Amino acid sequence: MAIMKFSMDRNQSGSRIRTARYLYSPAPTQDDLCARMQVRHGLVLTKNTLSRIENGQRYVTDLEWTAFADVLKVSVAWLLGETNDPTQNPGGREKRP
Repeated sequence: MAIMKFSMDRNQSGSRIRTARYLYSPAPTQDDLCARMQVRHGLVLTKNTLSRIENGQRYVTDLEWTAFADVLKVSVAWLLGETNDPTQNPGGREKRP
């Protein structure tokens, strides 16, 4: 019988979500980001939930990815690690303002 090692990593974009917050000056707090997600997209996230996402301990849904990208003004492709430029989507198309 094979023993499978369980990893706590639930997402790869959490660190990029945290990085995107710090691209602003002053950086929005986790509470600020949660409030913006609720007001703009109707997604209710607690500070604890956001912390778990940023630490890779919680999955991120497709709806949350698009909302994070919109609120943080970065591309979904950048959040997913498909590009190194937070403003560009693959293929060189710029993210809409």
